[in-house]
Amino acid sequence: MQKITIFTDGGSRGNPGPAAIGAYIVDANDKVLKEVSETIGNATNNFAEYQAVMRGLQTVKEMYGKKTKEMEFELKLDSELVKKQLSGEYQIKEPGLVPHFIEIHNLRVSNFPNLVFTHVRREFNKEADRLVNEALDAK
Repeated sequence: MQKITIFTDGGSRGNPGPAAIGAYIVDANDKVLKEVSETIGNATNNFAEYQAVMRGLQTVKEMYGKKTKEMEFELKLDSELVKKQLSGEYQIKEPGLVPHFIEIHNLRVSNFPNLVFTHVRREFNKEADRLVNEALDAK
């Protein structure tokens, strides 16, 4: 089964403040398949993290279509809070994040049955972080 890894990061300068997302998508051999780097307006760090996860999954869905159902995915992010919320370990206390949680859940159910969320330390998420900063610096 083909495996894809999606590294995501979201950040804001100010919290809330100018925010951006990054998604770095690689195959099992660490070959870069796609990079996503976008500003998302003013937002909190957590909102940006959720946006990055959504954009990463949407990008892979656009790349592979229905084939995603037969593939394995690991989504790596450096926000332990968001990882634990998406994995069902923590409740979501910020009401504004609930619609994003639902959208990610629905994407997962309909397109990504073989998806695992993994928390990684910041130093192992440098490429996604670079994409966030490139978007913010270009603005």
